[in-house]
Amino acid sequence: MNRLLLVNGPNLGILGRRQPEIYGTDTLADIEKAVAEEIAGRGWTLTSVQDDSEGVLVRTINDNPDTVGAIVNPGALMMAGWSLRDSLAAYPQPWIEVHISNIHARESFRHDSVLAPLAQGVIAGLGTQGYRLAARALLALAQD
Repeated sequence: MNRLLLVNGPNLGILGRRQPEIYGTDTLADIEKAVAEEIAGRGWTLTSVQDDSEGVLVRTINDNPDTVGAIVNPGALMMAGWSLRDSLAAYPQPWIEVHISNIHARESFRHDSVLAPLAQGVIAGLGTQGYRLAARALLALAQD
């Protein structure tokens, strides 16, 4: 069975109660359920990891090269997560960077991602719906 990797970085484990005016009220469990539903029709399953430590996320990516693709919300690691960037550079499958908020409409330090140049695509500002859209994109890429 094919597995899709869902990786969420620092502070994303407290979604639903973290600044709901910016991030909404969906929890990480809600997001995981939505992505799992999106990919179920293809027979894919979801492997989801959230951690506040960059090293755990690096290990997760390095240990899962056999997944069909990945959805990555690096959180603040997008700005200085160089070891995360290196692991994603070595990840052999397509992956999409997702941000719940519109990072370009926020503080200037959030405008540039060190990861984005390596991603198949970037989705930002569409709320938690961005995760579903990333899953749909990866499903479409797998058909090509």
